[in-house]
Amino acid sequence: MAPFTIATMPSLNIGRFQKSPNRILPIRCSMAAPSPSSVSIRSKVVHFDLKTYWTSLMTQINQKLDEAIEVQFPQQIYEAMRYSALAKGAKRSPPVMCISACELFGGSRLAAFPTACALEMVHAASLIHDDLPCMDDSLSRRGQPSNHTIYGVDMAILAGDALFPLGFQHIVSHTPSDLVPEPRVLRVIAEIARCVGSTGMAAGQFLDLKGGPNAVGLIQDKKFGEMAECSAVCGGLLAGAEDDEIERLRRYGRAVGVLYAIVDDILEERLKPEGDKDRENSGKSYVEVYGVEKAAEVAEELRAKALEELDGFEKYGDQVLPLYSFVNYAIDRSFNVDEASR
Repeated sequence: MAPFTIATMPSLNIGRFQKSPNRILPIRCSMAAPSPSSVSIRSKVVHFDLKTYWTSLMTQINQKLDEAIEVQFPQQIYEAMRYSALAKGAKRSPPVMCISACELFGGSRLAAFPTACALEMVHAASLIHDDLPCMDDSLSRRGQPSNHTIYGVDMAILAGDALFPLGFQHIVSHTPSDLVPEPRVLRVIAEIARCVGSTGMAAGQFLDLKGGPNAVGLIQDKKFGEMAECSAVCGGLLAGAEDDEIERLRRYGRAVGVLYAIVDDILEERLKPEGDKDRENSGKSYVEVYGVEKAAEVAEELRAKALEELDGFEKYGDQVLPLYSFVNYAIDRSFNVDEASR
């Protein structure tokens, strides 16, 4: 595996890279200067095997998701639910981040799995609905036909509608009561409800449909920052993190979520033929509104912000390494998660 680095690369002008039709070039961003007390932890990230950590968790998550969404009556709805929730191209980023945040504070992985699976169900449901003709009108997702192109718009809507409450039900019925007290479970449910609701991801989709160029920041925050924020926060809540630590996770997760989306947009822009403009998506990303160079500056700021928040967890030692590595992976994309898991 290629080593992961956080402090060794100079800041580069991303806009000067030449486009390549055959490969995606990594983005290298500068780093905010860490405090002396956090240097030793950051330096260990180069030795952390994120690829093995991530793919091992994916295997466990996939198995538990398969068990959680067992086909029942009506069969076609469950088949549509499983098609998206168990998609092979899924990176399982929300559940992996949730488990990592839980383990940061000494929480058990067993305590986090039900919520981790619920987060993936919620994430899958949001993608099913985002792809609908009345929303983003996408015919594919993760390299496969989108849900409504296989099962029809009516069944896709029902599959998404069914996945949302199944996630909440799974948390309540499968979270071990001896590991997670009921008040923590209630806070987790409230956090997920906030994330997907009218002030969260639903607001992001509204702005995506109705907003203009001035809304790009809110679109990115709500559509991409919310899910990562919620995942990190839920992990901390399950493990009993202090309120100030939860807020630090909240800021970290939001920064990483938006960072990942911006880097995706930059990489996609590099692969476009010269002069190719996607008018349909114009104004929905920093790249479309401000260009690659400005988007790269925003990515730099988000990366520095995420690392700064993690420096506040230095007392937990090596347990914070996965969260550091997610920031680095958002920039470098040193391996393909779904391919590595096969």
